[in-house]
Amino acid sequence: MALTIKQFSLIVAFSGLLSFIFGVVAEKPAAGSVTQVPGIGVVICKYPSDPTVALGFLSFAFLLVSTAFGLWSLFYPYKGKSVPQGALFRNTTFVIFFNIALFTAGIAAALLLWPTITEQSHLLHHVHRNLKTDCPTAKTGLLGGGAFVSLDSALFWLVALMLADNAREDYFEEVEKDSKGEYGQVTTDEYDGHAAAKETA
Repeated sequence: MALTIKQFSLIVAFSGLLSFIFGVVAEKPAAGSVTQVPGIGVVICKYPSDPTVALGFLSFAFLLVSTAFGLWSLFYPYKGKSVPQGALFRNTTFVIFFNIALFTAGIAAALLLWPTITEQSHLLHHVHRNLKTDCPTAKTGLLGGGAFVSLDSALFWLVALMLADNAREDYFEEVEKDSKGEYGQVTTDEYDGHAAAKETA
């Protein structure tokens, strides 16, 4: 099934929005709800059950979907017509937004994964031999920041897609003009040849 620019835009925007929502909801409240249970020579950290880790990974997954479809949409052969990558990258504005979209996607991935993996590690390793431990938790604010950057990344992919569509139209217009020009030149030469033949006859 052939996809259209509108369908790509909806997928990128919807995935970016879901990544933003999951990242914001996953943001943990301030620490303080963790309880320490003293044991024999160890301290057991009892963390409250919350979906932070699952939501963090979901936010990251939808960021990947948004980024993958954003990249795919730029070079997809719409209506069976492919455009050389060089034709797209001749457009300076497109190159700028393409690089910004890639950069923000990478920053969002780092901001989403770092606290999610850290929190998962804390949940798995909750028994500490250091009796003075404070029961560590993941840094707050990173997931929320990653969610906003993820949404920004989706918006930049949409802008890059619009610019790529404009560059694609310009490319096909140039190709069409070149083909018409060559055809017109051949026709004129043939006409001149026939005219000269008539005059000699």
